[in-house]
Amino acid sequence: MISIANNFTKVVKDITEHCRAFNRAPADVQLLAVSKTRAAEQIAELFQLGQHHFGENYLQEALDKQSLLQTLPITWHFIGPIQSNKTRAIASHFDWVHSVDRIKIARRLSEQRPEHLPPLNICLQVNISNETNKAGCSVDECLEFIHLVSTLPQLKVRGLMAIPRATKVLAEQQTAFGALAELLKKCQPLHPSLTTLSMGMSADMGPAIEQGATIVRVGTALFGPRDYPPNL
Repeated sequence: MISIANNFTKVVKDITEHCRAFNRAPADVQLLAVSKTRAAEQIAELFQLGQHHFGENYLQEALDKQSLLQTLPITWHFIGPIQSNKTRAIASHFDWVHSVDRIKIARRLSEQRPEHLPPLNICLQVNISNETNKAGCSVDECLEFIHLVSTLPQLKVRGLMAIPRATKVLAEQQTAFGALAELLKKCQPLHPSLTTLSMGMSADMGPAIEQGATIVRVGTALFGPRDYPPNL
């Protein structure tokens, strides 16, 4: 039997220990619970334990769970690929979007963000490992991309996100996360509001925190192995 409470305690402890090992304040690293394919009841349980930020990859699944959990003041993050026909719902139902990878999507999110809501918090996705099959702007395109998105009135560019090439080699993990951190530093003089590094997951949050992650996206370590299809 998976104990979400025990898993949550362990993940929070691990984040704290990683932060202390690298002379960082634990309060500077936010845990984002990746709840794709997880039941609404599991999200509610984790919320009651004190976890208020949740990340979803699949729009319709997320909307269904948001409806079931509408009485809970959850901060919802969209972290999956974005299709043009999904932008209106994403702009209306999420507080953060981590996976903005092209200006067309950014423009649609800004235009479709309801005026009564605050600007949508945005992380621009960077293809930090330069993989041909992965979304994200290139390192060379990043600064221009930030310039363009920062002019959109209903968006607030908060930082960068990346999903580096999967590897178990610590040095390779450090290199990829370090490259995203350096890219953020290069962009900050012109865009000082960029303070967020969304990087690191269950298997590699240690090196991500070492290199400066401010949001770690953790699913399996909290909820256990995924069940398919999702049980809502």
